[in-house]
Amino acid sequence: MEPFWGPALHNIFLLSHAKTRSISAENPTGEKGKGGMATEGAGARAARDLGQGWKVSPCITLPARTTVTLAEIQGPGTIQHIWNTVHPDWWRRLVFRAYWDDEPTPSIETPLGDFFCNGWCRRCNVNSLPIAVNPAGGFNSYWPMPFRQSARITIENLWDEDCHGYYYQITYALTEVPEDAGYLHAQFRRSNPLPYKQVHTLLDGVQGQGHYVGTYLAWQVNNNGWWGEGEMKFYLDGDGDFATIVGTGTEDYFGGAWNFEHPPGQYGVYSTPFLGMPQVIMAGEGGMYQSQQRHGMYRWHIPDPIRFENDIRVTIQALGWRSGGRYLPLQDDISSTVWWYQREPHAPFPPLPDRDGLEVI
Repeated sequence: MEPFWGPALHNIFLLSHAKTRSISAENPTGEKGKGGMATEGAGARAARDLGQGWKVSPCITLPARTTVTLAEIQGPGTIQHIWNTVHPDWWRRLVFRAYWDDEPTPSIETPLGDFFCNGWCRRCNVNSLPIAVNPAGGFNSYWPMPFRQSARITIENLWDEDCHGYYYQITYALTEVPEDAGYLHAQFRRSNPLPYKQVHTLLDGVQGQGHYVGTYLAWQVNNNGWWGEGEMKFYLDGDGDFATIVGTGTEDYFGGAWNFEHPPGQYGVYSTPFLGMPQVIMAGEGGMYQSQQRHGMYRWHIPDPIRFENDIRVTIQALGWRSGGRYLPLQDDISSTVWWYQREPHAPFPPLPDRDGLEVI
């Protein structure tokens, strides 16, 4: 069977009968030979001397308090690349959703910025394998998103004003999907603040076979001192009080070590194919252990997916230090986005926070 996920460098020479299509403001249905036909749109005035076919409709407006369908595709096939961009003010005001095979509830539901590892509404480049964010705010996803019957992608504007200048392109292949292919899921949660002596739950309530493939955290520290002693835990297939996979600390889970401190007195910002801390927003001149700093961190379990047969629960502790060499349970602002593949149907997600619950403040 042809590989549905598309070519990589090692097999780019292999030919395929898959059909490539792409949806954008210039071809909103993705139909063959139907791109660039608009006569009205955001670029109509600029193209008035040139006419049809000359960048007449490069972007769309997202009306206030409205959900816009970006793509409706009949399968089988797989989405291979999503590019989009909009002003950073909108990254927590817009909700990105994806529905597979006519399911009534979304398999992907996150704020737009967090899906692309930019949860703080401040531009941050990301140089990773499935997510790339490039100057100046170009969001790219290379997560393979297979579907058998249909795919529907929407974006909701939670705000009371129209969002002008939303640019997007969704490229996909119409091709057979292997029987053992799972569907991509992504879910957002926020603890603001995290209750004292409680853990932040990234994922719970999953039902069915699958594997966990990614984590992004937008973490605001509300205490002075080091904040990353907490352990990441994966509870698999009926685990009770104790997890099967337990890490050794927050910076360790994201592939760093020793407080991310390099050179001394500074955070070592980094972005690699599978893990990184590409963003640190300092609160002032007090140095790296001052309260109110903000961090963006990701880890992709692509070479090392965490597999489950029936269920999975994922948590992280927030721990600093207090007097006497004792741990301090922190009450930080923690937003998480997680990615996993599983068979459908999926269990419905918990309600997404409302716009006040999502807002960066």
